[in-house]
Amino acid sequence: MALTLIIGNKNYSSWSMRPWVLMREAGIAFTEQHVRFDSFDDNSQFKATVRQVNPTGKVPVLIDSTLGCSHAIWDTLAICEYLAETHPHLWPTNRADRARARSLCAEMHSGLGQLRSHCPMNIEAHLPEVGARLMREQAGLRADLQRVVDMWQTELKRHQGPMLFGAFTIADAFFAPVCMRIRTYALPVPADVQAYVNRVSELASVSAWIQDAMAEHDFRDFEEPYRSSAS
Repeated sequence: MALTLIIGNKNYSSWSMRPWVLMREAGIAFTEQHVRFDSFDDNSQFKATVRQVNPTGKVPVLIDSTLGCSHAIWDTLAICEYLAETHPHLWPTNRADRARARSLCAEMHSGLGQLRSHCPMNIEAHLPEVGARLMREQAGLRADLQRVVDMWQTELKRHQGPMLFGAFTIADAFFAPVCMRIRTYALPVPADVQAYVNRVSELASVSAWIQDAMAEHDFRDFEEPYRSSAS
């Protein structure tokens, strides 16, 4: 197959989830290559494997062989923009909406650090007590979650769903890992936002990713700030 997507553990790798969900939901054929998280140290097998195609040693990486010679694209936003060059329907059709969708994705890409650091993606875990404690103790997390709520409510009201810009776009793929965090930590969100989280979770692509993540049974202690085992 001409496109290969290199990803990490599905239970933990939020960055890997974005292009995988996008391509799967959009019907873009690709081969999946999984590189297990063993460590993120410079001498880890994970880093050594990924650096063969990406000098940063990070996933995801998209390998495109469609033109006869393989080339690598890394960084989630770069991958999504690359795919959109040949699949323009991945962004909203309206120019203003495309600009707004790009703005949301860029904000997710570079911001919301408190949400991402305090609530790392962990699909198999169910940590409502941790979520409640973090919401009490971490003002930055509360601010990031409110920002997510504001963004989502604005677009859901503007476009009347079911996705942020009506039909599924890159923006929904970008926020799919945030939906997983809301689920894992039972973060409190308004009913319309929770309904969106549920709809994203029920997408065929997201459901398949969740199923694969649940089947990994690969507890990585360096990705687990709140658990000492998977039980």
